[in-house]
Amino acid sequence: MRLLIVAVGQRLPDWAQSAWADYAKRFPAELKVELKAVKTEPRGSRSLPSLLGAERERIEAALPKGCRVVALDERGTALSTVALADKLRTWQLDADDVALVIGGPDGLEPAFRQAAHERIRLSDLTLPHALVRVLLIEQLYRAWSINAKHPYHRE
Repeated sequence: MRLLIVAVGQRLPDWAQSAWADYAKRFPAELKVELKAVKTEPRGSRSLPSLLGAERERIEAALPKGCRVVALDERGTALSTVALADKLRTWQLDADDVALVIGGPDGLEPAFRQAAHERIRLSDLTLPHALVRVLLIEQLYRAWSINAKHPYHRE
């Protein structure tokens, strides 16, 4: 199974790149985690639907055929870390690739968001894009560690 993080936005601060790389290398070979950054549509005089539509096209081009799409959305389902571990276990048993999609500055195009297999939220807080990437991969690693009975997670 492969976990693919598709994120709108290409430039991250060094601290976020470093944190991402640190967590990504911790995953076992049977649970490969990849990042595909897609270009943010330049904000100019174009309408918001037009911007989001252009970003949607880039996101869809980055998605593997037949993958399970999970949109990160502020209106999505809130999960505890243990609930995320349960989801990860289910995804692994299904053996499908899973793409977790992080939108750009204006979020995800509404129709794409609605079409996703699942919508989850990481927090009720508004978080900077770089922090979302780091928080997501850390929580995925923590979820894996719970399922693997690894001592990283403590309750």
